[in-house]
Amino acid sequence: MGLVHWGRLGLAEDTVSAHRPVAKGMAGLLAGVAAITLLAPPASAQQAQAPTDQQQAETKKAEEAKAAPAGVTLLDKILVISRTGETAIESLASASHLDQEQLDRRMASTPNEMLLGVPGVAAQADARRVSTSINIRGLQDFGRVAVIVDGARQDFQRSDHGTQSTFYIDPELVKSVDVIRGPVANTYGSGAIGGVVFFDTKDAEDFLKPSETWGASVTGRYESNGKGWTTSATGAYRFNENWDALGNIVYRNYDDYKDGGGDTVKGTGFDVLSGMLKTTIRPTENSQLKLGWVGSSDGWNEVSGGVPVNDVDLKSNTFTARYNITDEDKSWLDLHINTSYNRTNLDLTSLVAQNRFSPVTGLPVVLPAGSTSTFDVGTAAIDIWNTSRFETAAIAHELTYGGDWANDDVKTGGTTGGDSFYTPSGKRNVSGAYVQDKLTWEWLEVIGGLRYDNYSLKDSKNETSGDRLSPRITVGVSPFQTAGLSGLQFYGTYAEGYRSPSLTETLISGNHPAGVTFPFLPNPNLRPEIGKTTEFGVNYKLNDIVESGDALRLKAAYFHNDVRDYIDGVTLSPFAPGSGCPFGPGIPICYQYQNFAKAKINGFEMEGVYDAGWGYAGLSASITNGQTTSYKGVVADLATIPSSQVTAQLGLRFLEDKLTVGGEVQYNGKPKGNAIAKDYTLVNAFASYQATDNLKVDFRADNLFDVKYVNPLNVSTTTAIYEPGITLKLAATMRFGG
Repeated sequence: MGLVHWGRLGLAEDTVSAHRPVAKGMAGLLAGVAAITLLAPPASAQQAQAPTDQQQAETKKAEEAKAAPAGVTLLDKILVISRTGETAIESLASASHLDQEQLDRRMASTPNEMLLGVPGVAAQADARRVSTSINIRGLQDFGRVAVIVDGARQDFQRSDHGTQSTFYIDPELVKSVDVIRGPVANTYGSGAIGGVVFFDTKDAEDFLKPSETWGASVTGRYESNGKGWTTSATGAYRFNENWDALGNIVYRNYDDYKDGGGDTVKGTGFDVLSGMLKTTIRPTENSQLKLGWVGSSDGWNEVSGGVPVNDVDLKSNTFTARYNITDEDKSWLDLHINTSYNRTNLDLTSLVAQNRFSPVTGLPVVLPAGSTSTFDVGTAAIDIWNTSRFETAAIAHELTYGGDWANDDVKTGGTTGGDSFYTPSGKRNVSGAYVQDKLTWEWLEVIGGLRYDNYSLKDSKNETSGDRLSPRITVGVSPFQTAGLSGLQFYGTYAEGYRSPSLTETLISGNHPAGVTFPFLPNPNLRPEIGKTTEFGVNYKLNDIVESGDALRLKAAYFHNDVRDYIDGVTLSPFAPGSGCPFGPGIPICYQYQNFAKAKINGFEMEGVYDAGWGYAGLSASITNGQTTSYKGVVADLATIPSSQVTAQLGLRFLEDKLTVGGEVQYNGKPKGNAIAKDYTLVNAFASYQATDNLKVDFRADNLFDVKYVNPLNVSTTTAIYEPGITLKLAATMRFGG
């Protein structure tokens, strides 16, 4: 968790945040976007829009699907992130999928709430919860987990106490989430030794009914804890069968919430304005171009001792273009070209004079009111791949080959003593190319792949680079042919991944700015991390178990990950010979990112669901253990290990599926080596009622028994941020179309 270790030393100022109104300029822009996208077409346009043959066929198909038995679960949904069109249950990897229906049940206000119950996945968030860092199998921050929104990498990073590598996406804009755990995901970009999380935003094609030319919806929601209000408006238009567009605008306003003990947690309120525009163009029957923008504007006050000390403005914008083309038989040509640009700007202005330390001399200075710090991180990326499908003898091949490139351009600045000094400016390029072949023969499936990675990073004084080849081999067998066991598949994987050091880890320097002072030491000789994972798993699917149309799906895996040259912050003593830590102002220590000999992480994950149409039951679990070993043989618990979790879900459908009611129970076990975290169990309940074709009502109760608890990733040895107590949510959605 990077510089969260400062908090563990007890050296940080206790700062929290309070919300304030967002920028009026961005509000006006997004309001204009919403007005345009929600504008209904004139009546004459509606009269002339008779359904085409294609729309009539789609309508018939949708009606047939509605009347058909269930037989399909979340694990049967095709992964958006898959490069060979696989579903989660077919994937010889630890993969999970969340669709629109499941996300709607979550009624998520923040990104971490969307990921409830996904095995092996946890989230670290600051008190305000809007910015999130995702943890997969105990790995997080600095690109270990690749977070992707519509194909765009989210690489924003700000050195602080708490989350390091954060991203911003409103759950209301998202239609599905895909997760792939472990370095088998290295075809999706360099550095993802922990895994990949892909957020896919809403499309007009999914929002509009087959017979509709236009559609619009408005959602209003209230949350009891923090008296939070959410307003969302969506509009979509189908220009013709080959061109459609969608726009969405969301505004959230939340006061500080109360924890399970009834105490107000200061600085947890927020108000955020977010929006998106997306258009899809289909030049031919076999090609598609998606152009999109996702943005957010956020503003708040950072508070210390109950007094606002910093005014913060944040704006995030992501632009994407995704094109794919296939041949008629999807044989040799299945080409995808993704380009993106993501830029996040965070401006911090001091509201009062503050006593700080100079980052250059370490001597006390006064940071006057009006002093500024700026964080400007832009990421440009391109990702190209093609899959060719063919047969040799009786063996089917899916040969995927491609390459990717990303550039992080970090510009920070500000007054002496400003926080931006500890997020160094610089540029980093990461690129790679790979080839992977999936061979299938009756009961045997083999995947072999090889990836080449290259990186370079520099600032005005330093420059470093490196490269490496990383292999992957996976073998899957389906040894049984009997009806009850034909869906049973075993697999084993060995995969390697390569993560280059970040700019901050390599180049951070200067003196700690607040509380007490001590030096940060750069380390331009940092070596990249190499993740080597062995995984053994099982997939199982069975239909028509108790009644016709029901379905059982199960995935489980054991993994062992050796991360060589693991990078983490260490405390050095100037009294130790050869430490490189000089004597200076403040306390006699230094802080530096260094390579460890290795980090060892192992664990077990499972995910299962039974769906009978009239109801469903799900169970997921993850147990993760990890430790670091220094080059001197010193073993320590890995600080980023999350809670072990078991999550059970149950839902029942009534009134021809118009009413769904259910609940969730989640047990969280304390990680080893965490002095503050404790075991805790959460109980949630939900209900969703489609009252009419145009009105839907949703209800949810989170933390039903008002448990007081902390997320282990959000604690240090001195402080703990308590999570929300009981929270009741009520929402209504009105939809129109024609």
